Amino acid sequence: MTSRTMNLASALAAAWDALTSLGSLAWSLANWTYEYAWLLGLIGAIAGGAWVVVERRLSVAALERRTYVELLPSRQFEASGEEIGRFGAQLVRAAGAGPWWTPRSARTVRVRLRADGSKPLTYRVEAPASARHLLLQTPYARVRSEPARPIGGKRKQPEHTVRAVFSLHGAPGSRLREVPLEPDPLQPLIDAVADLRADLGDLAEVCLDLSPASKWRLRARRWQVVDAARHHARRESRREARWMTQDAATMEDALAWQVTKLTMPQEQRSGSGRSLLMAPRPPRVDRDKALGKLAEDAGLVRVQLLVRCSSDVVGRAERRLRHIEAALDVYAARTRFSSAGWSLGPLRLGPDRWPWRDRFDEQWTTGLIRPGRNAWARVDELAGFLKPPTVHARLPLMATDIPTFDPQELQQGLVPQGWYRGPDGRERLVATREDDTLFEVQVGKAGWGKTMRALCQAVAGAHGGRGLAFVDPHSDSWKTVAPYLAHPEIMGRAWLFDLTVRGDRDRLACWNPLSMTGGRAAHEVAAAMVDAFATSLGWGDANAPRAITILTKAVEALVAVNSKAVAHDAPQCQATIFQVRPLLTDPAFRQLVVNGLDTEAAAWWTTSFTEISKDALPTVLNPLDRLASSPVIKAFLGQPVGSYDIRRAMDESNVVWICPGGTGPTDRLVVSLLVRDLLRAGLSRRDLPERHRAPFRLYLDELISLDGSASTSLAEITEQLRKFGVRMHGMTQLLHRLSGDVRTALLQNASCLSTTAGSVEAVRHITNEWGDQVSPEDAAELDRYRHWASFTVAGKRVGPLLIRGPELSEVFKRLAKRDKVRALVRAAHTNTGAKPLGELTTAAAAHEANVRTFLTGPRHAADPARPGLPNSNPTDGEQYR
Repeated sequence: MTSRTMNLASALAAAWDALTSLGSLAWSLANWTYEYAWLLGLIGAIAGGAWVVVERRLSVAALERRTYVELLPSRQFEASGEEIGRFGAQLVRAAGAGPWWTPRSARTVRVRLRADGSKPLTYRVEAPASARHLLLQTPYARVRSEPARPIGGKRKQPEHTVRAVFSLHGAPGSRLREVPLEPDPLQPLIDAVADLRADLGDLAEVCLDLSPASKWRLRARRWQVVDAARHHARRESRREARWMTQDAATMEDALAWQVTKLTMPQEQRSGSGRSLLMAPRPPRVDRDKALGKLAEDAGLVRVQLLVRCSSDVVGRAERRLRHIEAALDVYAARTRFSSAGWSLGPLRLGPDRWPWRDRFDEQWTTGLIRPGRNAWARVDELAGFLKPPTVHARLPLMATDIPTFDPQELQQGLVPQGWYRGPDGRERLVATREDDTLFEVQVGKAGWGKTMRALCQAVAGAHGGRGLAFVDPHSDSWKTVAPYLAHPEIMGRAWLFDLTVRGDRDRLACWNPLSMTGGRAAHEVAAAMVDAFATSLGWGDANAPRAITILTKAVEALVAVNSKAVAHDAPQCQATIFQVRPLLTDPAFRQLVVNGLDTEAAAWWTTSFTEISKDALPTVLNPLDRLASSPVIKAFLGQPVGSYDIRRAMDESNVVWICPGGTGPTDRLVVSLLVRDLLRAGLSRRDLPERHRAPFRLYLDELISLDGSASTSLAEITEQLRKFGVRMHGMTQLLHRLSGDVRTALLQNASCLSTTAGSVEAVRHITNEWGDQVSPEDAAELDRYRHWASFTVAGKRVGPLLIRGPELSEVFKRLAKRDKVRALVRAAHTNTGAKPLGELTTAAAAHEANVRTFLTGPRHAADPARPGLPNSNPTDGEQYR
């Protein structure tokens, strides 16, 4: 035997000895393991329990460090698919932003949708504290991300609470339904919680927990899905083979087959026995098709959906949960959200029962995620949950969004607007706060409820101690509203200026626009008069410069006369606008007036006026002659001392009703004087501290009839009088017939916009302010007394809302005192010093003589040192008192 052979034998012997030793060691180890299996099991159980405890403690520690943000969308917010994808990626990144030691089950981000009756649906995001910088910025251009506080605190625990866990059920890899972004995918959920009532303790919350996909879990799940697809393919192949064999046997046993076999030649029969069938090969499994949404890593998350509803009323929480479950059906396709649990007759086993309830409460409180095996979803599947409500969502009006007006409590600083029917079918009279209601515009058909709505507001304001002026060219409103104002506390503040009177015994209150009683500034009185005439008649520096100059100088001269009359305690000798004619046409009267002017003012009359041709005077005189041709207007404006003092009405919170005689050119000129004086009075309140400026509301019906003569004044009222406590409500049938300046000023500053039915072109100017929320066609088809309206509440726009216009007989039925209407009228006439029309007409015709008498008296004598102005003969001034 060679040395080579001996070495090989030795090596084989050594290997055998080593193998034998290993086998013996393995056998000994197996025997020891068998003998001490209980010890190994105990050690493993202790280690596993310790790991569970450590993991739970780490999870609790990580979930205690959370940050909270609330996403506040604008009214025009609209999300795109790209923005939603970016926000989803941001949430996934935020979920994994915790400390390195955070367990996988605690690496979550929560989207909480909450409704408690105070807001339609709040949208909050909860994530690890280290993700705060990520969540304070969103990819949505019209969404603000504001820090928020944790949910909880001092809220009373409701008496009844139901819970539900929704998981994804369906074929592995299949997707939820692709829900379009218009209408808003959250709309079914918003509708489900629309009728929540905070006073009943209602609360509904939906929490969507997202966790980044674990790579090893995802690999394991992919392997399971592909393996299941292969087993399915094999089963289908075997079943197909069985069917093929059965079909072949059936065919060979058929009579036709046997007859065919007998007719075949002998040499062919030997190969015509039972045919040999090849079993079909299983088809190759397309991996991407089998995996479906699990094929790609990007955008894949694990999902957990928790729902909790509460209420203090039995049954409301259960009904709310059923509504939310129905709302989630919008995502149902091959995969859907399914509620976990079982039903055994009337008994429901699930998160509301032991032992699952404690597990639910832990997940709800901490944010731990324990999804099922199929709880995989892509970000684009959950697009409806990954954004706040958009412009395409119809948000319900909550009780806290706009106040409710209680007719039983009138001292509440509210302006009633209309009846709104909520999602629960109940109607309430919504209102706006006085501080928020600055200017209002109503548009729509005649007789469709615009004036009635304004009258309800006026009655509420009058009984609330507020001042107002209602200008109605038709005077019907006074007859309608009088029974509701016939109360002692209002009678002492009521003023009535009714220019529709016709009989000599009918009582009429008066106004002298040139009066200087009450400490008015001379230049403001003169400017108001000239501006009113100029705007009403369309005068300007380009087309009527001489007319403006002549009227200005004439009014200034008469105002100077009135200043002296008041200073000498002879207010009944003040001139009126009807003394402009004798001032311009009667040299003797003019000389009397000029004698009392200062040197500078008198110089114009002695130099410039003499150079003006007579054909320039009719431009100024003709409007005055038209005013004088009406006995009512002459009686109204032709008295030296009147009771119409709108500044006093503002300061004393009086209730003023003004009824012009009509809508003709002469009546428009009177209204122009009134509106311009209101502007002057409002601006004069600058001498009061802001806290002492009592709110005063001006209601203007039939704005079209007022616009032509007072367009500039109306625009200036909306632009300037807010800070002086004056508010304006305008009503018109056709907004586009108003001048451009007035229309623009009204729409720009309007706190409330509303429209009833009308032509599409007429209502378009209002609906355009609401974007696409209400179409002109929808507004044009409204029923009578129905309004689309938007309001301002706490500095935010509310609406447009579909409301039913209020009616006096419905809202203030208990205030109607028809038997006291005459007493109200008498009180209004007494407060304004109204006199019979015949007496006033006679006094107005004779008033020029009284002014002449005063001008010839010593109290109006000219300064002797002024050359060129002769002195008048002195007379006793006591005769003017």
